[in-house]
Amino acid sequence: MKPLNAIAGLHPGPPPWQKRWYWRFLGFGLMCFCFSPPASSQEFSEYQLKAAFLYNFAAFTEWPPQLGSLLNLCIYGRDPFGVEIDGLNGKATGSRTLAVHRKSSPAALQGCQIVFIAGADIDQLPRLLDTLRGLPVLVVADSPGAARLGAALNMKLAQGRVTFEANLVTARSAGLKLSARMLSLATEVIQ
Repeated sequence: MKPLNAIAGLHPGPPPWQKRWYWRFLGFGLMCFCFSPPASSQEFSEYQLKAAFLYNFAAFTEWPPQLGSLLNLCIYGRDPFGVEIDGLNGKATGSRTLAVHRKSSPAALQGCQIVFIAGADIDQLPRLLDTLRGLPVLVVADSPGAARLGAALNMKLAQGRVTFEANLVTARSAGLKLSARMLSLATEVIQ
């Protein structure tokens, strides 16, 4: 069902360049996995797509130079990815390499540069943000309203397509700069 503003012709949807950039953005992340190309009857799962987005979020974020050559991607709490996220282990993002970890307590997140918190544990977000305040950590969620609650990026799945919201206030306070090209794909940018 189309949104009312689209039916009324008030907002015809994203311009064609933005659609092309979305597919390039998604394809770039999916290429980084060792998946075989999907057969015509097979599609990528929700968390394969979200793992590809996590890769792109890492690649399209400007990190402080003192971080070194390793980016620790930590899955906090219950892991919705399973083995899907393990395909990112050892993948290069520019001059850095990703390492995937699973953590179960906020105190264990101190060495992480990217923290993903799934919907099942979103009630822990305020505590997690307090623990990470002032550190160069990109907090990513996939829960309704998480960007407004302080996650830097929040993914959503709608009609088989992953979209995301960005919270620039949170990213900037962590000393991170999100790419303008990536932000052009966000459904909402909180400034």
